[in-house]
Order: sequence, then structure tokens, then C-alpha cells
Amino acid sequence: MTTRDTVSRRNFFRKILGSALVAGIAGKQSPLEAIAQIRPSAASLPSRVLGKTGHRVSLLSLGGQATLEEEGRDDDAVAIINRAIDLGVNYLDTAPRYGPSEIYLGSVLKTRRKEVFLASKTHDRTYDGSMRLLEKSLKRLQTDHLDLWQLHNVRTQDDIDFIFAREGAIHALEKAREQGAVRYLGITGHRDPIVLRNGIERYPFDTILMALNAAEKHEASFIDQLLPAAVERKMGIIAMKVVARGKIFHERGLSTMEQAVRYVLTLPVSTALIGISTLKELEENVRIARDFRPYTTEDMANLEALTGSYFADATWYKQLW
Repeated sequence: MTTRDTVSRRNFFRKILGSALVAGIAGKQSPLEAIAQIRPSAASLPSRVLGKTGHRVSLLSLGGQATLEEEGRDDDAVAIINRAIDLGVNYLDTAPRYGPSEIYLGSVLKTRRKEVFLASKTHDRTYDGSMRLLEKSLKRLQTDHLDLWQLHNVRTQDDIDFIFAREGAIHALEKAREQGAVRYLGITGHRDPIVLRNGIERYPFDTILMALNAAEKHEASFIDQLLPAAVERKMGIIAMKVVARGKIFHERGLSTMEQAVRYVLTLPVSTALIGISTLKELEENVRIARDFRPYTTEDMANLEALTGSYFADATWYKQLW
């Protein structure tokens, strides 16, 4: 690594942390003061503010993939969801494309809805198709509203143009919010940071769900090309692909879950969204979030350097549908 690279990384983190102050909403505090204001929940899981929504979200969130998207895993999925909520996880994310995830969540949320901030998505780019998806999602989730409804995996400029067309999905999002079926609107994606940046420049979304991990620094970087724009707009920033379905780990690279999660939580994000396969995984991730301490700039650069030889494999999701 050259001196110039080191200085560039230092300047980036100083700028991004100074502007975002960890969650993008901490006013005029210094970065260290902002980190210090991370508050423990009743279950001792720290939280940050989800941007303009004002909701305090646990550092760790539960994704609707892994066990939750697998058929025939009812008991395991319900156990994971209940245990996550018991441990203080208060942000749950799902989507119609995640197999039976919404059904599993609904079986728990019919009695625990008030304990969580619930997010789902529409992958349809049209008004009519999105409204049909929302109706089905609400029925499966056994609730009368979503806290957050998001455009799912926006990949191309054509997607953006279609979404904002006369019969596009953005009008479904606005109509659902007007009717009280959803509270906040978001956009998601893990393929092209420039496309997503165009989306948030075009519309004042409340949140953004983007791919963030140590391998992201090397090419088409969400960290460099999208995160600063989201911070500037004081959006709620939700990190996904934190472990890239395990591909962030390598014999010559990152080797522990703590490295992967701490790296992402040191960025100016509101929460890290991770799918869970087992209760043991859940307990480990909660412990990491509960004990979180930010990495130094040098630590961050070292972890990024470790992914240099395999970053293309670790960012496989940029080619996913």
C-alpha cells in the first residue's frame, strides 16, 4: 500500500465519519462523540438512529434470507425470529422473493408486531404489480402496515426510468404511504452504486439498503461511490452483504465474523442486516454487536488490503439477477 493510498483512506474516513457521524444524523458532534451516543436497548443491544425516520434501530438486524427463506424450516425460522427479538433485534427485513420468509415472520408478528420495525420490498417496477405485491405481503406478514417499503434490487438505469414512469412503482410507494399501509420509503440494490446514486438524487427516499463489506473498496465501490451521497442526505443506511454469504472469508483474508461485522459497523451505517442459519450464529452476531468498538482508519485499510486478492469472488452479488 502506498503512502498516497493510506492518506486517501484516512481522508475518506475523516470526511465520511465527520459528515455522517456514524449514523448520518448526529448533528455537530465529533465522530467519537457520535459513537459514544450509541445507546443500549432494554436487551443491552446498542442502537443508532435510522436516518430521517427517527427510529432507533439495533446495530444488528435480522434479514429474511438463510433459514428464513428455506421451505420446511418453520420451527427453526420461528425460533430464530423470536430469539432475535428477545435479544433486542428490532429491525426485521424481508421480501416476497425470499421464499416463505414473510410467512415465517407473520407467524411471530401476529403477537409481537409492536416490538419491531418491519421492512419488506417490491421487485415489480409497475404501480399495479407493486400494489398487488404489497397486498400479499401484508397478508403473509399478518399486519396492516409496513414500517418501510422498499424498491428491491434496483440494478440498471432502465430500472430507474421504469420506476419513475407514469405507471411506475414509485407511485405505488407514494400511494401506499398516503393510505397508511406503509410509513417510510426506501431503495435497495447491490449491483451498481451509480444507478442507486441516481435514484436517491432523483427522489428523497427515507432509507437505502446497500452492499457494504471490506471487499467493496476495490471496484465499483458502494463505499466510495454511494455511501457519501446517502450520508449527505441523512438517510437511514442499512448494510447488507456483510459477509457476502461467507465469501468475505478467505484463508489469506478475513477470518472471523467479528472482523466482518466490526468493519461494516465502523462505517456510517444505521444497522448491519444479516441472514441467520442457526441460533448459534444469532447469538454470536448479537455478542459482536453488543461489544462493538470501532476500528481505526489503519485497521480498516488493513482489512480492505486483505481482500485484495479475492474481492471479485467476494462481490459475486453484483452479477445476481
